[in-house]
Amino acid sequence: MKVIAVHTLIDERRYEMGRLLDRPIRRVITAAVLENPFAGSYVDDLGELIEASVSIGREISETAVAALADAVESYGKGVIVGTNGELEHAAALLHPKLGVPLRAACGGGLAIIPSAKKRGRPGTTLDIPLHYKDAAFVRSHFDAVELRIAESPTADQLVLAVAVSNGGRPLPRVGGLTIEDAERKDGLR
Repeated sequence: MKVIAVHTLIDERRYEMGRLLDRPIRRVITAAVLENPFAGSYVDDLGELIEASVSIGREISETAVAALADAVESYGKGVIVGTNGELEHAAALLHPKLGVPLRAACGGGLAIIPSAKKRGRPGTTLDIPLHYKDAAFVRSHFDAVELRIAESPTADQLVLAVAVSNGGRPLPRVGGLTIEDAERKDGLR
């Protein structure tokens, strides 16, 4: 698949509600703008997208983790499909094989990788959900980060993105399972 552009966004939060955080919370998105080979037509076999997600997923995952420059605590993924594509194109990129290269770049991960997908025009926003990578029920890490690329996706493009973070929300205090108490056995608790 043709990779048209790669974008990396780094969001570093140092203060929340006027309070200096113990450490900056960094969230990174790396997104690849892709030519959609199936735009404008129905195709039964989406294997080309599934297979492309491995190499492209490896590239964007490694780029995101390198930009994070810290241990990964949370991850997520998403796709914006141009208007000549279908949501199943996004599913083909996201679900069957992208998890392997993302987990490898993150140093592992037991929890399901949360995802989002939608159809849109250039400048469409996508909120990519984030969860703690080893136990999905760690409530302090339920978060999202927003992706927006002004010129993409055009009608015949796809935007495939991964997101990583070195922490949860700033100043979490709604209770629930903590990282310290997570069992890290089944990806849930």
